[in-house]
Amino acid sequence: MTKYVGILTAGGDTPGLNAALRALGKSAQYKKTAIKLIGFYDGFNGLLHDRTIVLDDLALSGILTVGGTILGTSREKPNKMPVGGKLVDMTDAMLEVYQRHHLDVLVCIGGGGTQKNAYKLQQKGMNILTIPKSIDNDVAMTDVTLGFDTALGIATEAIDRLHSTAHSHHRIILAELMGHNAGWLALAAGIAGGADVILIPEIPYDVENVAEAILERARGGKRFSIVAVSEGAMSKEDHELFQELTKSKEEAKTAEKKEEAEKNLLEFQTAQTGKTMRLAQKLEQLTGLESRVTILGYVQRGGTPSASDRLLATQFGSAAAELIANGTSGVMVAMHNQCTQPVALEKVVEKRRIVPLDHVWVYTARRVGTCLVD
Repeated sequence: MTKYVGILTAGGDTPGLNAALRALGKSAQYKKTAIKLIGFYDGFNGLLHDRTIVLDDLALSGILTVGGTILGTSREKPNKMPVGGKLVDMTDAMLEVYQRHHLDVLVCIGGGGTQKNAYKLQQKGMNILTIPKSIDNDVAMTDVTLGFDTALGIATEAIDRLHSTAHSHHRIILAELMGHNAGWLALAAGIAGGADVILIPEIPYDVENVAEAILERARGGKRFSIVAVSEGAMSKEDHELFQELTKSKEEAKTAEKKEEAEKNLLEFQTAQTGKTMRLAQKLEQLTGLESRVTILGYVQRGGTPSASDRLLATQFGSAAAELIANGTSGVMVAMHNQCTQPVALEKVVEKRRIVPLDHVWVYTARRVGTCLVD
């Protein structure tokens, strides 16, 4: 009997999404599995409004090397969809669309937020299967996520190029890389690109210690420095305040207290905007060296997926097809020791894969003299 499979891409775009779509469709064709693959446009938005495309052989042809996602994406959450100026739980409406198409399973490709949202739909009665993607590499229960390798290559090349102007003008150059909660990208790109200082969310920094590390290089005749900064990196003072605000939110016992705590946390997060620029100004004052900031932003998420991400996407997509053929759902396709394996979705949600302080990359950075400021 034909299996009806829905698929969507949600959250921020990453290179390799199209390769995963292609792999799932082609694997089903190769195995002669009777699968009708129905794509939903623009993430959970498309599922709500029933905007679809049949992903047949023609639709999947030629997309292996194409960046972004042919399905489009959005950040809407099933239980908080914008309707009439309000955020409304639309999971029941999505279940109706799921049933209307007689879906046997819905495949959701996305990061930590998507895993959480997909799990909500599973609890509503849908058969769910997910694939992890995130250039931050922070989805729990998998060794690597789709898009990380491409972003790493882009970030490393940027740091390579910044060395030339930093050396020529005797400047401090701060390269701000993506990573709100996890420092995988800045840590790996900093090591690969030869950054002199790496600042990540997992290790709060003291700006005076950063300045001292730069001055130590200057005293040794190296009158320039490259600082790789995760966008979520914080000073020790800001980190302590963030911890206090987060604790207040978690311990709030009334709706009024919770609303106040959420407001304070939002104000803090808003105030963090532009902190890399402020850090550069402070370092210039403390060191006497001219400082500049380069914010890579969305360029890290764009373009053609790397060979590694195409390989990973193909592994994820083909493994998903195998699980669907076997009637498996309620899992995320994870990568462990270069092999795919299903992980129960409830083990993934509400967790985040951050950089352990004893990780080999942390040791490696220190061994070559990179300052991590802890």
